[in-house]
Amino acid sequence: MKKYYLQIYRHTLATGEEDGWVDLNSLPVHPELALRMAEYGVVEVRQGHVRLSHASRLLKLQRLRANLSVNLSGAAIILDLLERIEALQEEVDRLKRR
Repeated sequence: MKKYYLQIYRHTLATGEEDGWVDLNSLPVHPELALRMAEYGVVEVRQGHVRLSHASRLLKLQRLRANLSVNLSGAAIILDLLERIEALQEEVDRLKRR
């Protein structure tokens, strides 16, 4: 039986603005992928730009597809679950610090 391991990376794009926008052409992601993810509601795209926080989601999504060979909807679901796990872990850490 083949074993698969999931690697989770935490990347942040350095900026002072949380609500900043990034040009889609400046990302190493095909613009059509970003538009399809916008149709799924995974990211928000406006006039060829994507929110800074959503740009990191696109990069994670692309890594999931490349590393696990899952389709777009599967990668979107995995991304959502990973973000929920991160939020729960932050909550556990916060409660431990009390």
